[in-house]
Amino acid sequence: MTIKALLGRHIVQASCGNQEVVGMQYDSRSLRKGEVFFAFPGERVDGHEFTDAVIQSGATAIVSERTAPERLATQWVQVKHGRKALAAAALAFYQRPDRQLKLIGVTGTNGKTTTVHLIDSIFRTAGMITARIGTIDHTIKGRRIDAANTTPESLDLVRYFDELLQQNGTHAILEVSSHALSLGRVYGMDFDTAVFTNLSRDHLDFHHSMAAYQQAKRSLFEGAGGASPKFTVINRDDATSGDLLNISGPTPLSYGMSPDCAVRPSHVQADFSGLRMRVETPSGQCDIASTLRGEFNVQNILAAIGVAIRYGISVDVISRGVEECELVAGRFETVSAGQPFLVIVDYAHTPNALENLIGAARSLLRTEKKRGRILTLFGCGGDRDRGKRPTMGEVAGKLSDLVVLTSDNPRNEDALNIINDVLVGLRKVDVNYELESDRREAIRKVLTAARQGDVVLLAGKGHETYQTLGYEKKIFDDREMAREVLNEMGYRT
Repeated sequence: MTIKALLGRHIVQASCGNQEVVGMQYDSRSLRKGEVFFAFPGERVDGHEFTDAVIQSGATAIVSERTAPERLATQWVQVKHGRKALAAAALAFYQRPDRQLKLIGVTGTNGKTTTVHLIDSIFRTAGMITARIGTIDHTIKGRRIDAANTTPESLDLVRYFDELLQQNGTHAILEVSSHALSLGRVYGMDFDTAVFTNLSRDHLDFHHSMAAYQQAKRSLFEGAGGASPKFTVINRDDATSGDLLNISGPTPLSYGMSPDCAVRPSHVQADFSGLRMRVETPSGQCDIASTLRGEFNVQNILAAIGVAIRYGISVDVISRGVEECELVAGRFETVSAGQPFLVIVDYAHTPNALENLIGAARSLLRTEKKRGRILTLFGCGGDRDRGKRPTMGEVAGKLSDLVVLTSDNPRNEDALNIINDVLVGLRKVDVNYELESDRREAIRKVLTAARQGDVVLLAGKGHETYQTLGYEKKIFDDREMAREVLNEMGYRT
């Protein structure tokens, strides 16, 4: 297949359009002789820095949004949009695996990871061979791959789809981030079903406004450069759902707590052992018993049930699939060393997620008729949306009995400056709080402050096993650190 055949309308200028393509890369370290190199800027590294090196390594051509430098004019392809061009080329080269599979894309601010895990568990319980793509890791028929991004670059995605097809797979379930939609990582891919969880403030350092953030999410339901999805599964309880439910083309299915939702729960029971409820669906009643904790997971379970109903999976299989879904790493994950208080690690890093987390912990205390306190440790990421920091401080202060404010991933910001931004909101509330920029010491402080019956929340990092300081990732895991401190306190499992 030639460069011209691969890129078609994306080409602005090409003197080597008839050159045959044997493969493509966007990472210069992976390039093999005869392949095409796609150069575009990343968060820290600009692929254009390696154009001379890849030509010397045997690259057939360079694809870029920039005009050709004179020295590389005969081996340069200028395109309108680098990442969209890569997506189009990958889909064409691998003969459209997206159209041979059923792609299910889950987007929203919170709940994507758990929802994807639930859908995947139900489908595998139904005997399907699947791929699961998301924040924590990716799996293709059980083969695990570490995740660099919530949604990988298009070339990696298409390769995963192709691998799944070779394994006789049928369904790929993806977390689709707003970054991926805006940057073109899923551009031109035909999704069979699009799922919406919720929308609240996040990533405004990238999108700059809630309107732009919402539009990025909406684009998945409009096709994101590909065909519109056949089906949509939408959280009707969210204030922005009406906009998505009214998009013409897809057949919508609503879920939520309100009685007019197609998938809705009743008799919800939430305690330390998990969730139990009855769910009304267009296919009949579904009795659910899940080890997932926290009432916010009711919505995630409803979303997964809605998807399964769309694919004709029986309510009995759905019930088993939800029950067999293992606890998701870093999502309301408990750390136990025999201590007389509960320690929960959670990825909550937005105001809405933090509010849901603390609310779920408070609800559990009421359910168990315990008078314990809520002790919340959290921080905010550096080089990210500063506007949400005061809001998170205020949320934590209003809902907690003690707040320990610390660092998250400071990146290139001073951790103390980030803490000061959070304090603007925290100080609006009359709550006891402590400041400790060293997260290790902060975890020690909050755990030693805990008393019998309390709930300690370690929020923000969840499954992450590192802390980013500058451009360096240092090994750090809230769960391991909590166990270490609990052991020091004399607790052993």
